[in-house]
Amino acid sequence: MLVLVAGVALVTAARSQHWGPFALDPQLDNPFLDRPQYVEAGSSTDEAARQAAADGDGNAAIYERLAKVPQGIWLTPEDFPRGQVGDHVAEIVKKADDEGDLPVFVVYGIPDRDCTGGFSAGGLSNEDYGPWVDEIARAAGGGDAAVVVLEPDALASAIDCDNRSERVDLIAAAVDSLREAGVTTYVDGGHSSWIRAGDLAPLLKEVGVDTVRGFATNVSNFQTDADERAFADELVELLGGDVHYVIDRGRNGNGASDEWCNPSGRAFGDQPGYVDDSTRLDAYLWVKPPGESDGECNGGPAAGGFWAQRVQELAAASGW
Repeated sequence: MLVLVAGVALVTAARSQHWGPFALDPQLDNPFLDRPQYVEAGSSTDEAARQAAADGDGNAAIYERLAKVPQGIWLTPEDFPRGQVGDHVAEIVKKADDEGDLPVFVVYGIPDRDCTGGFSAGGLSNEDYGPWVDEIARAAGGGDAAVVVLEPDALASAIDCDNRSERVDLIAAAVDSLREAGVTTYVDGGHSSWIRAGDLAPLLKEVGVDTVRGFATNVSNFQTDADERAFADELVELLGGDVHYVIDRGRNGNGASDEWCNPSGRAFGDQPGYVDDSTRLDAYLWVKPPGESDGECNGGPAAGGFWAQRVQELAAASGW
């Protein structure tokens, strides 16, 4: 039997001798234990499923099945700029609260984004990044519960892109903003085939990963569950404290190849879900929607675009 002990922050009310109110710290407990993950209506996969059904497309059932699997809700400044992103997040949080579900957002707007790959290049200026994240934090923290996976690839690529100091400062400020808003946060930590745990751990420490729930691995990649758990557990040992993690398994059913951008021959991973085994692993997730392209490579559309042919291939390889 697992016994969860929730941490509390004690706040004294002015002109009162009583302790209270008592506020639960969202970074202390596994958020996936108490709520199912929210499934976004209107995602690119959901829209493809609706259109396929309307057109009588024989693949509609595959798209519908995929659309029902909880996946990350990506926030980019190109799609949701300042002045709009907060309303978008607040609307999703409200819907999730009404259903008793947990939305998982992916914040992806760091300056010089995708500096190693280029297919998702873009992001904000240094001056605009902080206010954009603050808007997300306020909206995500305004509901009962929300999770953020913070900036895929940003720390792992900082060494290669020679912008370590800038990246650390920006992500550390984002960590502070999300934590102060009460949003359960996992800082992205690359994957097992990209960066050594010993090189990544100092970066995670510098951005304050120990002040939030933990880190995420394998986002948008294909490494196996076993390889990622070994990598993440090594990070946990190096980081110390009570750091936890999540793993993206959306497309790791056949493991990885030598390519990272729309490689062929892959398969869906096992279904996402929480983990309650007394380890530091909180959940397996599908952070990257498997139906969306990595970029204009290997025949795929622009990054984030729904790719029907690849969905059909992934489904066939997965026995769907």
